This record gives sequence, structure tokens and C-alpha cells, in this order.
Amino acid sequence: MSTPRSISKFNVLAHLGDGARSSIYAVQDAKTKQVWALKHVIRVNEKDDRFIEQTEREHAIGSKLDHPSIRKIGRLIRSRKFLKTTSVSLIMELVDGSTLDKRIPRNYSDMVSIFHQVAQGLMHMHGRGFVHADMKPTNVLVLDDQSIRIIDLGQACPIGTVKPRIQGTPGYIAPEQANRREITPQTDIYNLGAMMYWVLVREVMPTALPPSAGEAADSSNVLEDHEVAMPTPPHERNSRIHPLLSQQVMDCIQLDPAQRPESMDIVANRLEMIQQVLAAA
Repeated sequence: MSTPRSISKFNVLAHLGDGARSSIYAVQDAKTKQVWALKHVIRVNEKDDRFIEQTEREHAIGSKLDHPSIRKIGRLIRSRKFLKTTSVSLIMELVDGSTLDKRIPRNYSDMVSIFHQVAQGLMHMHGRGFVHADMKPTNVLVLDDQSIRIIDLGQACPIGTVKPRIQGTPGYIAPEQANRREITPQTDIYNLGAMMYWVLVREVMPTALPPSAGEAADSSNVLEDHEVAMPTPPHERNSRIHPLLSQQVMDCIQLDPAQRPESMDIVANRLEMIQQVLAAA
């Protein structure tokens, strides 16, 4: 599909990429000349309604957040025809960075710095009453100065939400997400732990939703908690990984939420301590 010249009175500068039923563009406000990122979702049929709703939820939650590690969300523009929404445009901070899966630091100290920044951003979300619920390498942008932005709040929800259908990514999804139980800050702790595991080991770990499930995930694909195997600790896979960092990952990915760290604050504090240990080594 060709790149449009303008969307909702914004001049399109470049096509940045595509997501689930959405396209991301770099755009410029015709009046102020300010440059933004714009997520554009077009409704073609009823199946697209949930992607419209996800974008509306991303705006509703993102506009309530204000942390340097989370991409800033601007306004939401709806286009309607005969009182029906035909498309939505979400205005967002334009970030010049690459996703973590494509920009993995070369040393463990820098990796832990990124983990710590993600934990701080998620801690802010929890303090505002929300859970990200889809933390993974492709949802972290890494900038040239090694600062980060957490992106894609399409799965985010208020703490305590029980979702009517399975939402999450195989290799990162928490057992309570796969089994449609309550979503809590411990869910983000698990997702973060799974993300750290991938960055350190470069393999997705076993989760309640096997990779083969893909987008067709339903109850028939899901493993019960007792069927999910715990992965080999990272430091046993690679002796260069500090045992404290390895233990932090394993603590985060406990199958029982009650066995994970009590809060993201604790995770962030431990990661800061591990940073200091690595710096002193």
C-alpha cells in the first residue's frame, strides 16, 4: 500500500513500520511544524474493531503517564462516517531508536542499565494503577545514548483486570495471562523476567503459551501451570552472566505470582545493586 501524503491534517514525512492492523508514520503538524509519530488504524471490517479499541486504550492509559522511559502519548483523532469510526490516529512522541532485539548491548552492565530503566518505567505505570502486560524486546526502543522508551500500550490495562480472551506473546506471557486470571504488577515482573532471559540467553523460554500457538491462541493451546518447565538459569547457560543477575531473572519468572518479587520497586532496586556490582568487577 502506498504511503499517504497526509493523515488528519498532518503531513506524512516517512513510513516507519507496521504493526497489528496499524501503520506508523513520521508526520509534521501543518500548523506548528512539530514532528511526531502517528499510529494509523483503519477499520475495514468488524474484525478491526478490537484494534481500534486497543489504540483507544493506548491513548486512554498513555495520556495518564509521564515518565522519561515511556514514550509520550499525545492526542487521539477519530475519523467517522455515518456516525461510525472509520479510522483512528494516535499522535505519539517520535523516537529515533531501534528495538532492543536489534540493539542488544555488548556488555552486561549496559544490559542491566536497560533492564533497570524498563523496571523504573513499569514502576511508574503501576503507581498510576496500570499494567503494561506485553513487555518484550520489540516493545523497548533503545536510543543512541542508551536511554530507552517503553512502547505499545495496546495490551495495557488497569491493575486487577481479568481479560475475556488470551492476550500476550509466547515466550513472554505470564501463566495468569495465558489462563485468563487477574493481571497485576507481578504480571509485568514475569514479562520483564522473560525479556531479560531472552536478552541474556538469546532464546525464548518455555511459557504457558507455546510459540506454535501464534495469534490463534485459545484455551486448547495453553499449558497448566504445573506443565510449564522452568528454564535453565542464565548463568548455567553462560558462565559470564553474574549469578546475582541470573537469580534476579529466575525470581521474576516464578510461575506463582506470589513467589515473584513483591513489587517492581524491589526489582528496580535489585537491578541497581547488580549494576553497582558489575561496575566494581
